[in-house]
Amino acid sequence: MVPMLSLFKSKKPEEPLAPTVSDAPSSWGARLKAGLAKTRAGLNNLFSAVKVDDALFEELEMALIAADCGVDAAQSLIEKLWERARVDNITDGAVLKRALADVVAEMLAPLEKPLDLNRAKPLVVMISGVNGVGKTTSIGKLAKYFQAHGKSVLLAAGDTFRAAAREQLMTWGERNNVAVIAHRDDKSAGDTSAVIFDAVQAAKARGIDIIIADTAGRLPTQLNLMDEIRKVKRVITKADASAPHEVLLVLDANTGQNAVAQTKAFDEALGLTGLIITKLDGTARGGVLCAIARARPKPVYFIGVGEAIDDLRPFNAREYAHAMLGLD
Repeated sequence: MVPMLSLFKSKKPEEPLAPTVSDAPSSWGARLKAGLAKTRAGLNNLFSAVKVDDALFEELEMALIAADCGVDAAQSLIEKLWERARVDNITDGAVLKRALADVVAEMLAPLEKPLDLNRAKPLVVMISGVNGVGKTTSIGKLAKYFQAHGKSVLLAAGDTFRAAAREQLMTWGERNNVAVIAHRDDKSAGDTSAVIFDAVQAAKARGIDIIIADTAGRLPTQLNLMDEIRKVKRVITKADASAPHEVLLVLDANTGQNAVAQTKAFDEALGLTGLIITKLDGTARGGVLCAIARARPKPVYFIGVGEAIDDLRPFNAREYAHAMLGLD
């Protein structure tokens, strides 16, 4: 067995963590609206138009494309909005805006799915994504979220390629009082599969509820690294025939249509079960979720709007659509 290091004792909270001030629904809604301000600014000015006509619909379509919805999703939204405006005889911009929020919510609804935390024990959650998307930070936030739901958590430091990735994950482990499994021996530090295999064995021995397995960041074009991540998945299955139970991809909302390409590539390589969308914090054009819903609809389990440890929440399609357009 390859040497491993368990740094922090993991324990199941006696009761869910007390909510913080930022846990208030109004606070979360305000932060989500602030995060989607750039998207909203490109759309809202159009609804002050006196006339609801073909020219307005053309402008709305271009604004949706500029908001990273993509051509296909934007055209679909406008077609449905035009039909709704015709049937309901909508002539007022404010009413049309609410109708657009409805059709956006309908498009995003298939992405809204709760993450089942009780389908296995240990539940093995494999995390993937390119460097810079906030993957390791998202793992720390996920650990906090799972603990708040009464689950014990173990982290596997499987990002053995990026400098300081192991130390960063250990910091999150310390902050959440969660055990981190990492290799002690630097000579074996590149063996991601071995780290995660050991973590699965440790979780079984300790009765841990959930394992979150970090993996090295990579671009879909790095074929050797994509082959390596496929190997990681195979090794997890050797450690637990039913695992990994969730294969999640972390996406940076600021990457626009590149997020769609990443989703397709990682899905083809790993068979993704869900997505985490990060960095919806003021600069992102939030329409990318519409593009994903049309091109590769995968459940969006969580979205993130900031750096705080509780700034990661389950995705709600209607809430998101209303935040895009500044509606309550």
